[in-house]
Amino acid sequence: MGKRFCCAKILLNVCIELRDVAMFAAAKSGMMPKHMDISSFFSYLFLFGAAFIAGGVNAVAGGGTIFSFSALSLSLPMVNANATNAAALWPGSLSSAYAYRKELSGNKKLFFILFVPTVIGALSGAVLLVNTSESLFRRIVPFLVLFALFLFAFKDQIMKVVRQGKPIPIVNGEPKLSPLAYVWGVCFQFFIALYGGYFGAGMGILSLSSYTLMGLRDIHKMNALKNPLVVFINLLATFYFLADGKVVISLAILMGIGALVGGYVAARLSKRISQNALRMFVIVMGLAVTVWLFYRSLPFWQ
Repeated sequence: MGKRFCCAKILLNVCIELRDVAMFAAAKSGMMPKHMDISSFFSYLFLFGAAFIAGGVNAVAGGGTIFSFSALSLSLPMVNANATNAAALWPGSLSSAYAYRKELSGNKKLFFILFVPTVIGALSGAVLLVNTSESLFRRIVPFLVLFALFLFAFKDQIMKVVRQGKPIPIVNGEPKLSPLAYVWGVCFQFFIALYGGYFGAGMGILSLSSYTLMGLRDIHKMNALKNPLVVFINLLATFYFLADGKVVISLAILMGIGALVGGYVAARLSKRISQNALRMFVIVMGLAVTVWLFYRSLPFWQ
């Protein structure tokens, strides 16, 4: 009992310190929240909980980014919320990239080919976001969330359609892609990275669909290719957002910890979690968030 009390006291002190840092950072950068009191301990607890849910949902089913972004948008302007969310959640994808490192050996050539448009696209998307006005981004966000929710809800049907083409042969452990497949892969990877640097939710299904259209079929090798590229997209965007002062670092750290803990807990409990129930939860909550974001885009919220 004494140990639990000490741990709770330490957590409380950490949150109070993070609160003070966040208040200073937000005041200095002119990002003091308009809709939620960031100085409240319970607002920190709420953001930590939202990141915990996002990390858990991402680890098991995907689609969790919507929850953490929506929670942050209560406290920050939407552009800053998006940038802080990107900074908070990218470390959680490192574990997936590391887990698939051995499967990447058969796709190293393709990885390095796709790496170039990944870098250019991610930085372009980040620059585009930073130069998007708050009022315009507020009107765009509901459509981005709806697009991500569509990808999540119909990902099985999308993958079924794109798998109808012929798989490509494997020569010496490497996929033998046609020149047209390489052109498609490079062009669409740039689009994915551009979208990822700008907003990001739904990058996974877009990447897998692109690789499938190129002719790849091994889901493990496709995940091994996708995960590090997604990490680089988020990492490059995060660095640019940090350099431009769009990230509230204390909130990113707090929510990053929440997402990591949530992902770990969900992974441990994944066999007990109903995939269909979780899928429906994400879809229903995502629709509710979309309606709320459309409502917030109305003129009287400006």
